[in-house]
Amino acid sequence: MNIISLTDAETIADAILSRSRELDLRPMSVVVVEPGNIVKVFKKEDHASSIRLEMALGKTYAALALGRSSLLVQERMKQRPAFMAFLYDASDKKIFAEGGGRLIRNTDGEVIGAVGVTGDRQEVDDEVAAFGIHAAGLKIDEDCRDMGQLVRLDD
Repeated sequence: MNIISLTDAETIADAILSRSRELDLRPMSVVVVEPGNIVKVFKKEDHASSIRLEMALGKTYAALALGRSSLLVQERMKQRPAFMAFLYDASDKKIFAEGGGRLIRNTDGEVIGAVGVTGDRQEVDDEVAAFGIHAAGLKIDEDCRDMGQLVRLDD
């Protein structure tokens, strides 16, 4: 199985927190996970609220479970509430359908993990998540649309 390395996971988390400070965002938290939602790295800035790990993991779980960013999972929730209610219950309430969860893809476009960012508005969380992935030289879904991999960019 192809999984994200510890070095790349740390690079992603550090880049996200550095970019967050440059943008003067609220205190951020970042989790990088392997497939299966297994935590590789978690970092929480000072003054970030206490439930941030669970929120960030909910975003990575959503992305990995549905094969799309958690922002797109949120769109699916709006469009198909009964379907998403079933998935929410079936996942033991692990899915958090809010922007900031992104699949991490290697240079061949294969999913090797996910990142979950929480602390600011969901659109900002999503943007800095993509920034962190790119800082590690890895790819997001949008980079892989023409690589022969299953990529979901809309709902």
